[in-house]
Amino acid sequence: MELFNPQKYKRFHADPKSEELALKTIAFFETKGLKKIKEDDQAAVWYEDFLEFIEKEQIFAHFLTPASYSKLGGRWDMYRISEFNEILAFYGLCYWYAWQVTILGLGPIWMGENEEVKQKTARLLEEGGVFAFGLSEQTHGADLYSSEMKLVPDGKGTYLAKGSKYYIGNGNCAGLVSTFGKLEPTGDYVFFVVDPKHDCYECVKKIATSGVRQAYVAEYRLDDYPITEKDILSLGELAWNSSLNTINIGKFELGCASVGIATHCFYEALNHAAGRNLYGRWVTDFPHVKKLFCESYARLIAAKLVAFRAADYMRAASDDDRRYLLFNPVVKMKVTGQGERVVHLLHEIIAAKGYEQDTYFEMALRDVGMLPKLEGTEHVNMALIIKFVKNYFFAPLSYPAVPQMKEAGDDEYLFRQKTGKLATVSFPDYAIAYEGLTGPNVLLFFEQVKLFRELLVAAPPTVEQAKNIDYMLGAGELFTLVVYAQLILENARIYNTDSDVIEQVFSFLIKDYSRFALQMILSYENSPEQEKTFNRMIKKPVNDIEGFERVWERVYAHRDQYIMNM
Repeated sequence: MELFNPQKYKRFHADPKSEELALKTIAFFETKGLKKIKEDDQAAVWYEDFLEFIEKEQIFAHFLTPASYSKLGGRWDMYRISEFNEILAFYGLCYWYAWQVTILGLGPIWMGENEEVKQKTARLLEEGGVFAFGLSEQTHGADLYSSEMKLVPDGKGTYLAKGSKYYIGNGNCAGLVSTFGKLEPTGDYVFFVVDPKHDCYECVKKIATSGVRQAYVAEYRLDDYPITEKDILSLGELAWNSSLNTINIGKFELGCASVGIATHCFYEALNHAAGRNLYGRWVTDFPHVKKLFCESYARLIAAKLVAFRAADYMRAASDDDRRYLLFNPVVKMKVTGQGERVVHLLHEIIAAKGYEQDTYFEMALRDVGMLPKLEGTEHVNMALIIKFVKNYFFAPLSYPAVPQMKEAGDDEYLFRQKTGKLATVSFPDYAIAYEGLTGPNVLLFFEQVKLFRELLVAAPPTVEQAKNIDYMLGAGELFTLVVYAQLILENARIYNTDSDVIEQVFSFLIKDYSRFALQMILSYENSPEQEKTFNRMIKKPVNDIEGFERVWERVYAHRDQYIMNM
């Protein structure tokens, strides 16, 4: 797996139309150029040109309409959706945001039982429409239990919608807004659709944000908006499940977006540093700069391997194989965080240049930090991740190997996901990922993994520790890295990733793991046995100088390989 390069774009596509739309999207942005993208960003110009392009090429209709509702031969295919996430964010998070919140808005529709709305949605997508997801509220955030949006019976067999939603992308212009609320007087959950053009729909304001400036993040209010059965998508358990399952699909998109942003920054930083001579030396000859670039590259490749491997598991999912429910929040939390980390590492190299208004980097510094937080906080995902620890380590089951899922297919299971009973989700032996590997850093990390399992057997969290959410979140960082490493190794085999690169990847994984283990010692009260094991987890990676230099040659070869059209 290599970095995305728009000017040398070459990637497998299962059909000619997918490749055509990807190339047309790249051409749209390259023709627009960095100068105009930055001018629009700084002036917070509404991206009408992008939406016109989407409408003309019917891109959202092709990519986001399940096959059974598409007249264009479209499908919902997480492989090419993941690819498109990376492309859009590479040019600007605001463009990706219009796409991502459309995905969220579509989730409850495709998951619901309202066939009339589904047919209307397919038609709106063909006409270039975007969608919105009315879930969060200003007072309660994403606390669905406390939602104050109500559907009140009007005595005529229909309802009046009353309430407001906050931080809703595309809330100004969506063809339909999927809105979550409760039925009065029963309190049953309900999803229904509203039209922003209706007189009873008030777009209260655009919420000003430091990032994605061009996007319209709305507050909207429904004032006795009339709702009939034709507007209702789902009730009760289905409505509740639709909210959670939509997040499973829609928030997954954050991972590849983060990779796209960091990749553009990588090219810009390398081109800048390689062209500067300080104190008689090229900046890229300084040892610390080489290290920062190699670590950035390794973290970027690792994040991309994880995100696309997790997409394989989403595509392969069934009621009997729900491993994606672990891998999905790992992408939402860890891959997005790694993209942010890469941008900050690169910023250490280019320093003040990263603040200059004519760079992509300046925009990325504002935007990339939003991705780990767009679902709320990393803790939301971590609390979910730690639910899988027991079965991951101690209840292995045999599963057929999941291949790379890149062929054309409609991922319709995602719209009828089985919910709940996370304790029943099973995994094969995690050690399978390490079979046949001899890299010293890979093996050293595997020792850290075995120590974590040993800790869970010999000195598991006490009752008091288990009740301490902060403690469990800290320990969850260690578990998350275990899962992260597994996905890296699985996809590295699929892509035949260079062994030197993998060793550099595991060099930073060892250091990250050691840091988290040290944090457990410094921040919490542990039993003597726990503290001893945490100490044993702290390890120093093997320093392969020759291997590092080979990776550096690979990194430096990207110099001037991509320079965005101005």
